[in-house]
Amino acid sequence: MMWSNFLMQEEDRRRAGRRRARGQPQLGLTPEREGQVKLVLLLTAVGAVLAVLAVGTEFWVEFNTYKANGSAVCEAAHLGLWKVCIKRLWQADVPVGRETCGPAELPGEANCTYFKFFTTGENTRVFQRSTKKEVNVAAAAVAVLGLALMALGCLCVIMVLSKGAESLLRVGAVCFGLSGLLLLVSLEVFRHSVRALLQGAGPEPPTPPPLAYEYSWSLGCCVGAGLILFLGGGCFLLLSLPTWPWGSLCVQQRPSAS
Repeated sequence: MMWSNFLMQEEDRRRAGRRRARGQPQLGLTPEREGQVKLVLLLTAVGAVLAVLAVGTEFWVEFNTYKANGSAVCEAAHLGLWKVCIKRLWQADVPVGRETCGPAELPGEANCTYFKFFTTGENTRVFQRSTKKEVNVAAAAVAVLGLALMALGCLCVIMVLSKGAESLLRVGAVCFGLSGLLLLVSLEVFRHSVRALLQGAGPEPPTPPPLAYEYSWSLGCCVGAGLILFLGGGCFLLLSLPTWPWGSLCVQQRPSAS
């Protein structure tokens, strides 16, 4: 009798536990949803690597002087958000048929310095042309803000995967979308700074040499990072939406009676 009562009590507890489990919503992510989140996180990780590579390197734009200067060497410069590098290249190393000095990746004597407006607050002169520090500082600040939002978005998605806090998925989506948008805005502000530098020749001697310029691979990384992060934010936003609105859009076809 005692064992039968014990077994009946155990069975009642199991049934009560099953009823409570049916009445409560399921916590955490389903395996299918977790796989989708991880796939989008992998996509945004590619964008994050490109963003860090773009912001941390100084090959956003190259300025090249022309080779016809009666010397065996010529000068080129490449710069990014933080510093500028002036290089003296041997004209014999420049590809045949190229009118300007470069590309800047060629071996040569380089002098790289951080922009003066980050240290002393002064404008930096490149080939007798002056930068416009307000525009350069704005481009760097917007890029750093984009990286900060990208890191916050990564943290939110990691919390979703580790703790099952699906409410943070929408926050991460907004962070990634804004991060990609800010990187693209930083790129456009940088383009304005390049035009301001080309027009920054002063009236005092010596006369600035004629320059040709071309955008380089760091700026390409910034474009790719901005687009990928913006796309990743949109994908996370779709994953954070409830499923019932999408189901209501699908018209269910009833079988016609024969």
